[in-house]
Amino acid sequence: MANIIEITDFSAPELDIYARLTEGQLLSRHEPEKGLFIAESPKVVERALDAGCQPVSLLLERRHIAGEARSVIARCKDVPVYTADFDVLTKLTGFALTRGVLCAMRRPPLPTVEEVLKNARRIAILENIMNPTNVGAIFRSAAALNVDAVLLTPDCSNPLYRRAIRVSMGTVFQIPWTFLGNESSQWPVPGISLIKNFGFRTAAMALTDKSVPIHDPCLLAEEKLAIILGSEGDGLSASTLADCDYTVRIPMSHGVDSLNVAAASAVAFWQLCSLH
Repeated sequence: MANIIEITDFSAPELDIYARLTEGQLLSRHEPEKGLFIAESPKVVERALDAGCQPVSLLLERRHIAGEARSVIARCKDVPVYTADFDVLTKLTGFALTRGVLCAMRRPPLPTVEEVLKNARRIAILENIMNPTNVGAIFRSAAALNVDAVLLTPDCSNPLYRRAIRVSMGTVFQIPWTFLGNESSQWPVPGISLIKNFGFRTAAMALTDKSVPIHDPCLLAEEKLAIILGSEGDGLSASTLADCDYTVRIPMSHGVDSLNVAAASAVAFWQLCSLH
């Protein structure tokens, strides 16, 4: 039976997760076993539950209890369900931006790189992409366009930040992913060497004199390919470019030199992954 709790005290510590803790505090970097994340909307919560994530509590409008959140509440069993009318809930920071349902969940342990790459043929590697909106959008494209796994360098934004989860529409729970170590010194060396040891050829998305067009038949012919995408401002580092097998460009027109990294990822995944 659902454990419905009417909100009467906005200072209650049980609501800190939703209203007062920062993403860094939720992440609990030094004690990852205590880490939490927030999933928004019934569809996203359902995808997190399907992936085995453990719910801690729910926060939702009263009208959703018997409506669109009914199946989520049933799956979360006896976890606390905090509720009130919408005009009351808007007093909680950020609730007005959600789609009716918030769920606090425990962060699952990350798989190893070896586990993520075990059966993969097409992967994406994100280098120092710090905008959670871009990270979320890349995951959504990866899920839609047949990318088998995503690896992130240590300085990337965490895919379980609230905005990244929301923008990804919960696909961060459907695509295998992990970080390439936890120190900046682990990328690009030994990170790229590790990828190559698994049989992947590496394709860096960058505009250089040596770039080949994205429709180059050699790229499509590769049995295993890692597509490497760089940060929003600086792009890929020179050391990363030097270590990659290919440097790849998306042909442009009208004097446009490049696309936003999230848009570029969708084009790259469509061309290099969707047929594999």
